[in-house]
Amino acid sequence: MEWNITHEGTSSVDVVVVGAGQAGLVAGYCLQPTGLSFVLYEQHPRIGDAWRHRYDSLVLFSPRASSALPGLPLSGDPEGYPTKDDIADYLEHYAQVFSLPVRTAEGIVCLERPESHFLALTTTGQRVEARAVIVATGAFQQPVVPAFARTLAPHVVQLTAATYRRPTQLPLGRVLVVGDGATGRQIAAELVVTHTVTLSTGKPWQVVPQRVLGKDTLWWFDRLGALGADKDTRYGRWVRAHDAIPGWHLRRSALRRMGVRLVPRIIGAASRQLQCADGTTDAFDTVIWALGYRDEASWLQIPVAVDTQGRFIAERGISPVPGLFYVGRSWQTTRASALLCGVGADAAATVDRIRHDLGHSPPACPSAAVAPAQLHAQIGNIAP
Repeated sequence: MEWNITHEGTSSVDVVVVGAGQAGLVAGYCLQPTGLSFVLYEQHPRIGDAWRHRYDSLVLFSPRASSALPGLPLSGDPEGYPTKDDIADYLEHYAQVFSLPVRTAEGIVCLERPESHFLALTTTGQRVEARAVIVATGAFQQPVVPAFARTLAPHVVQLTAATYRRPTQLPLGRVLVVGDGATGRQIAAELVVTHTVTLSTGKPWQVVPQRVLGKDTLWWFDRLGALGADKDTRYGRWVRAHDAIPGWHLRRSALRRMGVRLVPRIIGAASRQLQCADGTTDAFDTVIWALGYRDEASWLQIPVAVDTQGRFIAERGISPVPGLFYVGRSWQTTRASALLCGVGADAAATVDRIRHDLGHSPPACPSAAVAPAQLHAQIGNIAP
């Protein structure tokens, strides 16, 4: 869609930040001491709503000591595990504590780059001109649903990991969860108490214990350098290839003991029937698609910024479009790039690059510029 943004009634800032989740908020935290003017645009009515709208039972795999952003501890037991609502409220509090300029209920519906600057159009009809843009829309944008899902009968309830909330949301009967990543396994384990559940599996995942010798696995990963290993190093490539799901209760053998039936990858559907890669078929009353997410890039009206599959083009958070950057991408530079405890390092590096490109001499926030390999020191400093 071509919006053809005009200059009339346009406001101007140095940097526009798209999104005010953890990545956008840390970007704002890093921008504050630079002297650059900036605004964060958040499409949800409240900061943290992206977390609030996830399924009710969601609890983070990382303890509070490893789930805080630079500059502000997450209250509560540092070894306890926060809920999704804990994180949502924390993000809202973070923006308030640091007086970040967030415009809620106002997303960006179009971004163009007519010359050496950007022009953005918001959902409220406001036009904003910026010298640089940070896209911080996060890893959970558009749920992946295969095209053959349209061939299922209308009476088959279809949900995604983004729209599933709780077991009572589903009718009685047989449920198929498609995708056995951490989210798919958690949903299957929750639903098997009240429903007959089948889980469609894909690649084999390594599952590790949640805690080892009294410490959370994430703590050990950091101590071993796995969180901060650069993705382009030999160790970083090994870590990426052996990414793991924490929690032995989510092993396939444990799920089977709970009563979850495991089947191969789903490759087709018709009416109530879904077909597995081994040729078998079965009928279901509800299907929950937990196949991950893809980029939502329709608003980015800059051709060289998006590939033919609608995915953002960026290497280490840097777009081929001058002045366009990303923060919070999965494996942007390290395993920690999309984690609460690690997004600060990428945000600080991005803001430092913007500061340099725009000719501003004040340094970016030093507390957020902690190298991921040193995250254990940061975690120790922020624990209440």
